[in-house]
Amino acid sequence: MKIFLVASIGALILFSCSENRPKKIAIQPYGNFDETLKDSVITSIEKTYGFEVTALPYKEIPKSAFVNIKSPRYRADTIIHILRREMPEEYDHIVGLTSLDISTTKTEDNGNTLKPQYKYEDWGIFGLGFRPGASCVISTFRLKTADQQLFMERLKKVCNHEIGHNLGLPHCESSDKCVMKDAAESIKTVDNVHLLLCDDCAAQIN
Repeated sequence: MKIFLVASIGALILFSCSENRPKKIAIQPYGNFDETLKDSVITSIEKTYGFEVTALPYKEIPKSAFVNIKSPRYRADTIIHILRREMPEEYDHIVGLTSLDISTTKTEDNGNTLKPQYKYEDWGIFGLGFRPGASCVISTFRLKTADQQLFMERLKKVCNHEIGHNLGLPHCESSDKCVMKDAAESIKTVDNVHLLLCDDCAAQIN
């Protein structure tokens, strides 16, 4: 999870009443993304954030995002730029969903590639989103497990995390159970956090 608990009722109301109308979210499924998973993501976003969520027609993942540096992958940073550019104007945010592996370059605060460079120049990730911004992308490739319920929980958590980044939230330092906690390169972190924002993170959303 890169740029990716129990919330009170008041925090949930904050999500839906922050503007005169609920934010509108578009879901962009790529390729053969499972329709049941797509529908579960839609329901989760609606329940968590109070947003209006609509699924767009399926399309192929952008060929321009393909790389084969360490293995065949699609660059998440390229995808979120394309999603932002192509998002229909009636939506506030757009979420790309793919079953293919996605990656980005992990960098230090100064912008240099994290060391060792061979490891981090094309780093496989769960998801990526602008902070703040209009678009994010999530891949199920690194979330898979034989436990279908756990797999679904992972997907919903990563989606909520990346949307949180779109809304301007940084990684959470207040709660080890907040969905905005940095995964720190481990799926175990995703499994250990709760599905929702902690109260401190919820309070930061205007």
